[in-house]
Amino acid sequence: MGLGFAVGVLGVLILLHAAYSTIQYRSLLKITEEHFSGPPINVVMELIAGLGFCTWAALTVPGKFLSILPQSDENRVISLPANLDFMIFNHRGKAFPVNMDVKLR
Repeated sequence: MGLGFAVGVLGVLILLHAAYSTIQYRSLLKITEEHFSGPPINVVMELIAGLGFCTWAALTVPGKFLSILPQSDENRVISLPANLDFMIFNHRGKAFPVNMDVKLR
């Protein structure tokens, strides 16, 4: 677990604390019979900080990107002709006519 994961956990904890603070603030407003117009500025700052931490962690935690090129040697896990048990030649495609006179525009 690296730094990015720790920052992500910190960001989630900050977001949870901001949610708890908002719920507590609304219950306080219900007791004092005031109208809720929005969360306090410190909760908004917590939300922005938590969002920033979670975004940074989401961009750094996944790690190394792999190649998607088919000719890349990294993608050669198994070769397809080695396992012929799952090759099916009797399928619903034989119901379609072989020569279809479809012209592309």
